[in-house]
Amino acid sequence: MKVVAVYSTKGGVGKTTTAVNLAWEAARDFRVLLWDLDPQGASTYLLDVKPKLKGGIEALVAGKTTTRSVVRPTTNRRLDIIPADAGYRELDLVFDAAKKSAERITRILAPVAHDYDVVILDCPPGESVVAQNALYAADLVVVPLVPSPLSLRSLDQVRMIVAEAEHPSPLLAFLSMVDRRKTAHREAVRDLPRAHAEVSNIVVPSTVVIERMGTERAAVAEYAPNTEAARSFSELWVRSQSIVKAKRRKH
Repeated sequence: MKVVAVYSTKGGVGKTTTAVNLAWEAARDFRVLLWDLDPQGASTYLLDVKPKLKGGIEALVAGKTTTRSVVRPTTNRRLDIIPADAGYRELDLVFDAAKKSAERITRILAPVAHDYDVVILDCPPGESVVAQNALYAADLVVVPLVPSPLSLRSLDQVRMIVAEAEHPSPLLAFLSMVDRRKTAHREAVRDLPRAHAEVSNIVVPSTVVIERMGTERAAVAEYAPNTEAARSFSELWVRSQSIVKAKRRKH
């Protein structure tokens, strides 16, 4: 089972959009579980799943609820989700109170390791116990970057957090929400991949096609498969898969 964490220290960079579309792309060929770890529950909403978890997140962390019992199907038969509910607002405290708190996500996923080929973690923004758990479990960390001066600061922060992990995972960053009409965005697309090894040449545009996810309640490739956005997410999954395979070969 491969685990991909979609993470940024900064909010509003297209993290949930990335997680949902990566999961959908992976589900073309694999059995996929998306875990919505963000208290806002945006992935849960976009995949049109009810957020209620029986017993809440505390019961799952404590082992009183099984992992399989909180998994919900989506309209894609190869894509399931662990939805977020209101209790995720306290998830940092719940994890922190648990024994071996940095390993809780890994432990919770263990019982379904043979049920899925790929797990996508939609992480909350910022540095937190939840983020530490996700990075501990991850084979790869995917980092959306908006083309602004703060994007490099965010990338540096993610680098530092990942470096502190017991087994640091490779990073795959890409530019998100790009408007090529803006000079600064065009310069970022040109310069950042050259200057930073983790930054790929994959570009996800700022487009109404992506904004429609909120009304379509689906991944972009379901309702707009021939668009630049759909192609970008497809390439992002291909690149993610390649990096994870290379990491597995090394170990």
